[in-house]
Amino acid sequence: MSNDKRAASPDDEDEQREYSSPACYLHEFESYNRVDSASRVIHASPERIYRAHMDPRELISWLPPEGMSGRIDRFEPRVGGAYRMVLTYDQPSAAAKTTESSDSVQGRFVELVPDRLIAQGVTFDSDDPAYAGEMKITWTFMPVPEGTRVDVRCENVPRGIRPEDHAAGLASSLANLAKFCE
Repeated sequence: MSNDKRAASPDDEDEQREYSSPACYLHEFESYNRVDSASRVIHASPERIYRAHMDPRELISWLPPEGMSGRIDRFEPRVGGAYRMVLTYDQPSAAAKTTESSDSVQGRFVELVPDRLIAQGVTFDSDDPAYAGEMKITWTFMPVPEGTRVDVRCENVPRGIRPEDHAAGLASSLANLAKFCE
């Protein structure tokens, strides 16, 4: 585009727009559709691990990553059932999404295959658009000779969640699950 000061006509309106780069736009699109995942082999049966996900007392005892605690306010473990969970940081954190020291989520069970799969839709209670939208979390449990391979896959991860923080949180929850079930 030239540096002349001509008036923009409706036909060249798109030409007048400036973008930092197509790569920047693509990065923004990809981060909205970002997928984070983690896995671990746990020396326990798929039935035991599934039960640890479906009992709210058990779930809240292992799910919060290191440096957090939690509570479950509502829990309806059936397809279409809802839950509400609050995770609280031991210390105030810049990573907090709902208050300066907590993450509150509304969830719903999308798919349940006993002892094999749990799929959930999760939405953060936050006014920050960086945490908007529904993230899909799918847990799968595959029997292996050593026990069960547990995979967790998070789709449409909100842009406000830093990949390194999410990776650390997923790994911590899996380690907690292993300690709880083994």
